Amino acid sequence: MPPESPADAPSPAAFGDRFDVYDVQHRDGELLYFGQPGADRATIERELWPLFREHGYDVRLTDRTGERVLVATPADAADTDTGVPWTNVALFLATLASTLFVGANWYYVDPFSPAVVRAIPFTLAVMGVLGTHELGHYVMSKHHDVDATLPYFIPFPSLFGTMGAVIRMRGRMPSRNALFDIGAAGPLAGLVAAVVVSVIGLVLPPVTVPPGVANSASAVHVDFGYPLLLRGIAAVLGEQFAYADPRTAVNPVVMGGWIGMFVTFLNLLPVGQLDGGHILRSLVGETAGRFAPLVPTALLSLGAYLWIVRDAGNAAGIWLLWGVLASVVSLSGTVTPVDDRPLDRRRVALGVVTFVLGALCFMPVPIQLG
Repeated sequence: MPPESPADAPSPAAFGDRFDVYDVQHRDGELLYFGQPGADRATIERELWPLFREHGYDVRLTDRTGERVLVATPADAADTDTGVPWTNVALFLATLASTLFVGANWYYVDPFSPAVVRAIPFTLAVMGVLGTHELGHYVMSKHHDVDATLPYFIPFPSLFGTMGAVIRMRGRMPSRNALFDIGAAGPLAGLVAAVVVSVIGLVLPPVTVPPGVANSASAVHVDFGYPLLLRGIAAVLGEQFAYADPRTAVNPVVMGGWIGMFVTFLNLLPVGQLDGGHILRSLVGETAGRFAPLVPTALLSLGAYLWIVRDAGNAAGIWLLWGVLASVVSLSGTVTPVDDRPLDRRRVALGVVTFVLGALCFMPVPIQLG
């Protein structure tokens, strides 16, 4: 007769012939089932995972002191605070303020005057695109019963007033399907928002640079590269990014779409814990690790080319930085789902389409300052 487990935990009798339990212990918040496996690790974890999740536990098969052990830990979702997420709220409000402050510069108004309200469209565009991206991850995480936080916006007094937004996911990934759906949902949702924002921005009237700013010796000129996707939208609408009068500039709302597309490309880099790394891992399985060195190599090479050949220092710095970041991200490895069976053809096709859309968001020279 198998030993008994706590009332709120799975009974060893429910494991069938997959894991023959001879002892159950409770140590440091973990529930340990010592026994003999009746199948390989992947099969045992895949088949017993739903049972443990039903009781509020994550589970993994490992070795402890020379014995095979199923280690059950309370799922983070059970401990999630259901109160007001004050940290998320505070960061959201701070990012609203920072994007509004920076946006005032795009409209050439005093950020400390009532005229700052003119920058609200810019703020809504930027935060709407970034928020939609993260909410795509959040909604799909909830769909697959993966514990995830609400988005954390990151305020920063940069060119756009923010360094983006992130969500945190806890616990193991149940399947390749879940890994793909969660990974792809963010870029696809954010890209839809970026397209909508771009269309709105392109049809809005341009802004005029005040003579005092245009003629100032200390003025910094910012040149943006535009990805193929954004150029295609402008071509369909019959709109333009440059005007005969150098003091006329595209409506700042367009920059919300530009940011969304640039963020989409960066997130779809197929390495480590980035969205692209999740999608690639779900598409090709464990062989995804072979591609890890290629991404930072390509980015560093692009940065070196722009620095040495094109003399595009600002743009080169962007890719050199991301080459280093991609190297660091690759060290974290990829997510290993509990159920590692291949994706269906529909998801494979959508994965390929997602990477193609990401490529349409690529800009060799995103920004140049002069």
